[in-house]
Amino acid sequence: MLVYSGRMFRKDRLCLRAARWKQTVVLAGVLTVVSSFTLGQQLVRIVPREIDDLLPNPHMGWQTFHRTRDKDPNLPPWVPSTVHYARWGWGVLEPQPGELAVDFLDRVLEETKQAGQTLAFRVMCCSTTPNQPYHPKWLKEVGGKVVLTRRQAGVPLEVPDLDDPVVLKYHLDFIRRLGQKYDGHPVVDHVDLGSVGWWGEWHMSDSSDLPMPKMETRRQIVDAYLTAFRKTPLVMLIGGEEMLEYAVKRGTGWRADCLGDLGGFSPRWNHMRFFYTQALSKFDAVNAWQKAPVAWETCWDMRKWVAEGWPLRYIFNYALALHGSYINNKSAPLPSGPEVEAELRRFLRRLGYRFVLRELQHRSATYRQGQLIITSTWQNIGSAPCYRPYRLAYKLEGGGGKHIALSSADIRTWMPGSVDIRNPRFLEDPPDLPPGKPVRVVDKIRLPAELPPGDYTLAVGIVTAENLQPVIRLAIEGRAEDGWYPLSRITILPSP
Repeated sequence: MLVYSGRMFRKDRLCLRAARWKQTVVLAGVLTVVSSFTLGQQLVRIVPREIDDLLPNPHMGWQTFHRTRDKDPNLPPWVPSTVHYARWGWGVLEPQPGELAVDFLDRVLEETKQAGQTLAFRVMCCSTTPNQPYHPKWLKEVGGKVVLTRRQAGVPLEVPDLDDPVVLKYHLDFIRRLGQKYDGHPVVDHVDLGSVGWWGEWHMSDSSDLPMPKMETRRQIVDAYLTAFRKTPLVMLIGGEEMLEYAVKRGTGWRADCLGDLGGFSPRWNHMRFFYTQALSKFDAVNAWQKAPVAWETCWDMRKWVAEGWPLRYIFNYALALHGSYINNKSAPLPSGPEVEAELRRFLRRLGYRFVLRELQHRSATYRQGQLIITSTWQNIGSAPCYRPYRLAYKLEGGGGKHIALSSADIRTWMPGSVDIRNPRFLEDPPDLPPGKPVRVVDKIRLPAELPPGDYTLAVGIVTAENLQPVIRLAIEGRAEDGWYPLSRITILPSP
């Protein structure tokens, strides 16, 4: 069999000897080749056409910051965004002891949902802004210890002593109730395992006299988040050091807030070359991405990178190689220049998961109440897995009825490619991330008795298990308005 796909011909040895004839048709952007092996039996092989579009898929990609995408004036129309990210002080989310700001959070969640996004957020306790503390005003009134410190040579700042038993009691109870209310909420994308340190980043750098909380206090706070959020993914701040290791071993991802720093703080030290990969190795978090997401936030914003002349290809390859799922540019304006858009498109095309159906095969006909065998090959050409339990599904639809069958495949195991970030050469010039290995899926579908004989369209989709509605866009042509990808046709014959 000679199969034409683009400009390449390929000989299929399996079909060459036995095929008596072949027919090639195009349906919904795919190439379909039908070959007869024996009388009445035909094999249909579909080769979808890959696309380069930026795909607005859930739980990955570009994050807007403290505003939804429909209210972000700096979001270019060509950049899709499905995640809204925000940070709030503890006092905003608990204005009175024991009372969550439910009305506030529910309003943000509803606005996020209406914008077609999910919400990721962090809670903060220690502010560096004078007279604008993150902790609740009532904390002193209930006996909590609030102390004065300075950052660098700045003015005195009020921050809570997280080691204080009263502060710790209320803090842990707040985390518990926050998870009790919002863990598993369909519009909550993920939660930063924050609270501790300046801005919830798990460090007290340049504090004049307030160290980080004791290790036991830190462990109790991490455990509180792990207990409160069992359904919603958690990401730990990479600056957590020992607590980074503790958290990722218990299933969290991680977040880094200074992507792109190649010398902005010190010409002899920067986050990209001297901290991130070293911290991941030291605290055994290199492979955390395999189970939970990695989130990036730009240092300053991308305008700083361009102004300093830092190479975008280096930064973006680095972020992909560490298997990022998200990028947050703080809703700042993008730097100008055609090379910026080209590099950003290239980066966003790979950021997160990106699934390509390489081929699909099935018999052109089967008997009523018979078994339909579908063999397919998939490839993740993105930078991360999909961490949600979405399901590959098939839809048969025609004049006689409709049937949706779930695949046995677990799409969470469709992994991207990898590079060795521990190799010293990596920090010199991060290479392009290779695509993931192709994954072969074989599904044996028993057709229901109520599905009458007739001609049916066969479509594929990645759906939610709850309502069987497609939720993920594939990097192939042929998507229908309902989100399914009609690829082929099949005939259901009367029982013999």
